[in-house]
Amino acid sequence: MKSKIIASLLCVISVIAYSQNKEITINISGLKSDKGKCILYLYNNEKGFPTEADKALNTSKSKIVNSKSTIVLKVIADGEYAISVIHDENDNGILDKNFMGMPKEGVGVSNNAKGFFGPPEYDDSKFRLNKKSLTTNITMKYL
Repeated sequence: MKSKIIASLLCVISVIAYSQNKEITINISGLKSDKGKCILYLYNNEKGFPTEADKALNTSKSKIVNSKSTIVLKVIADGEYAISVIHDENDNGILDKNFMGMPKEGVGVSNNAKGFFGPPEYDDSKFRLNKKSLTTNITMKYL
């Protein structure tokens, strides 16, 4: 009986350990300079995507080298996600906008989705993580 319980516990532990070792690698290109940092926001639903950083599930910053940046996120669960990235050129921690509310710094989203008279929609940007690792590419846009 003890051996069955121990075997069951080991199975549960291995499933938990496996599910916590997921990675999303994001390659960001098209940056117009190496100034500042890239700030990446990971969302798991449409609430706040892509502009409300406080609604993001995860936030990460990275350096820019040769107009490119790579960020590797550790993710616990399989699921649906979308990514928003800003090129924070002046390193002030936010996306600067002009008087009309349009970005003055570079922006990008997963699937390189495009907005129509506004930011891209979550449904156009979402992707499914259902394996141990995933690599995605985002090209920055400047208005």
